[in-house]
Amino acid sequence: MCSAQEPGGGMGVYLIGGKRTAVVPRGGGFRDLSLEALGAPVVVALLEAAGIAPGQVDEVVLANAIGPGGNPARRVALAAGLPERVAGLSVDRQCAGGLDAVLLAAALIGAGMAEVVVAGGVESHSQRPERRMPGAAAPYDAAPFTPWPERDPDMAAAADALGRRLGISRARAEDWAVASHRKARAADMGGEVVPVAGVGRDAFARNLTPALAARAKVVAGDVTAATAAVAADAAAFVLVVSERVAAGAGRACRLAGGATRGSVPWEPGLAPLVAMREVMGRAGIGPGDLALAEVMEAYAVQAIACVEGAGLDPLRVNRKGGALARGHPIGASGAVLAVRAFHDLEAGSGLCAIAAAGGIGTALLLER
Repeated sequence: MCSAQEPGGGMGVYLIGGKRTAVVPRGGGFRDLSLEALGAPVVVALLEAAGIAPGQVDEVVLANAIGPGGNPARRVALAAGLPERVAGLSVDRQCAGGLDAVLLAAALIGAGMAEVVVAGGVESHSQRPERRMPGAAAPYDAAPFTPWPERDPDMAAAADALGRRLGISRARAEDWAVASHRKARAADMGGEVVPVAGVGRDAFARNLTPALAARAKVVAGDVTAATAAVAADAAAFVLVVSERVAAGAGRACRLAGGATRGSVPWEPGLAPLVAMREVMGRAGIGPGDLALAEVMEAYAVQAIACVEGAGLDPLRVNRKGGALARGHPIGASGAVLAVRAFHDLEAGSGLCAIAAAGGIGTALLLER
């Protein structure tokens, strides 16, 4: 059983299960699936694996960033056969939402408002609706994340600027991407992936060689299609419970801490550093105490900057590959990190961290 100081004191908060779909690039095997068709099978499998009856679930907290609205948490809860009293709470903090859903679940339990919460995210780039401002001739791709257009950069351009400022070369970023694909192709993730629509393995990981990476299409400056995560569809959830419920679980990791913090909005790639340092500081541990870390790879440059900025051991980061080898299902990406950490953490501390547009970073610490 995992142990550490829980967020905010009080009763302990635990993760006793984690499941996800495969991550599939936009237009792939999940292209015709609604959010509930993606998410409900994962919730069902998660509860079955943990031995939790649907009637024990108090809430579903679900992150979604680009869907059509309509409270997808409620839709997933109903489609998964949960009791009608489970209202469903949908959250949008862009890329950070999947981890924030876990922290919100922990807050509900810590406050005595729930004992069993399904938390995670579902995203479908394939089913993304067209968005258009009134009177505009064309739809827009990215919503504004600050009130100031001049301080609200395109994410790829921001990653390129960050790499240039920190001296992270295109070659280093390509090496990171190559390693991510290599680790993912060698990994066995069968215990965490729920087959949906006949897809049971991450679809994007490939034999990315240095030569192929060097020939990849440029996205912005030194950022290329090889060093930027592809848009993707996926669902991922963890089961967050009280100490009383966790006492009967076979595998449990205690939520040792978490934080979401803002940073300068024009350099979003470094935003997780604030949250990572705070979470480790509260727990009284340093980077060398971590058994593993799951750090979001929206861009290779951003991942390298966060790993080096936080002093993490690269050999303990994304040991089975990261988002560069899977894809980026925005609202679900943080939850994918939590599922990965839950399954791979055998002893000690595990850290999850992700950046979001607008200069937001979230970090979560597990202990086993």
